[in-house]
Amino acid sequence: MKVVERLIDFSRDRHVLCGACRQRFLVDLAWVDRWERGHERCTGCGLTCEHENAPRVTVDHDDPALDDDCARMYWYHTSTQPDWPTRDFDPAANLTPETRSMMGGEVRVAAWESRQQAKALHVGTFEAAVYNMLRRIGDQADRGYQFYLYRVRLIPSVIVRKDWLLDPSNFVGDVVLEEVCPPGVDVARYLNYHEDPGGLSLALGRDAIASVQRVAVPIPASGDDAWARESLAALEIASNTVVPTTERLRRFLRPSSPQAVLSRELAAALADGLPVNLREQFASAAAFDQGDNLAQWARRTRGLFDLIDDPEGALAALDRQESRLV
Repeated sequence: MKVVERLIDFSRDRHVLCGACRQRFLVDLAWVDRWERGHERCTGCGLTCEHENAPRVTVDHDDPALDDDCARMYWYHTSTQPDWPTRDFDPAANLTPETRSMMGGEVRVAAWESRQQAKALHVGTFEAAVYNMLRRIGDQADRGYQFYLYRVRLIPSVIVRKDWLLDPSNFVGDVVLEEVCPPGVDVARYLNYHEDPGGLSLALGRDAIASVQRVAVPIPASGDDAWARESLAALEIASNTVVPTTERLRRFLRPSSPQAVLSRELAAALADGLPVNLREQFASAAAFDQGDNLAQWARRTRGLFDLIDDPEGALAALDRQESRLV
């Protein structure tokens, strides 16, 4: 069966549905950004984002993922695991005796292990996978780790739950598989509110995945990258003189080097060319840490940008990879 690559469009308009008046309308990402800041209202009843039943992004009726044959599409995931999804997943494998003791002993470790194994895996659009990676780099403790982009192919015979769910994730993003996939169901579609808002993602078990292809990200540029080269030159010219701050700020902040200041400016200028809902996450993920290798920072930042601005490069890199059976 031929697998379909869907159109990747980080800037596409979003469908919005008001919970109060049921008005449904199409907006761009700039409208969504203004609405989240309380500067827009429902076109039907005038509610703002502060209200419980205020408008929220919803599924596009023409989304091809609404077709129950989800196996005919590629899905995506980003992870720091080089062998995702691990076939013999053992969440307690690396727990030290001291950690097991702090967790309350072997009985509680076994209960925790069972809860971890009961969690669903998540796959989604290419856009959702990239957003997830940026969020984890910028907001969580994954800065400095190697990330991998996975292209996922499902088992052709998977049974998909009818219709779709509102995002069932808890506050840390976990979903218990059996709560969304009852017996006889392999895959549940859900409306993703947080990553590629309005897109459909899947909660599924390992047995629903046929194979994956993997590339390390960021993906090296295929040609001469003028931005990385020019940014590196500018950063090398910058001196190591400490940027002056006020006496009050100096008590609380480590002084920034000119390289750190310039790198923020360079990353912010790149971010201005991205969809508004990705700018803050990109700038955070591209932050320069004192001691970073300047050339690596420039290549990495440009590589992150290209995942959004030119996803065809990532798709071409995936095309060159062998599929790994799961």
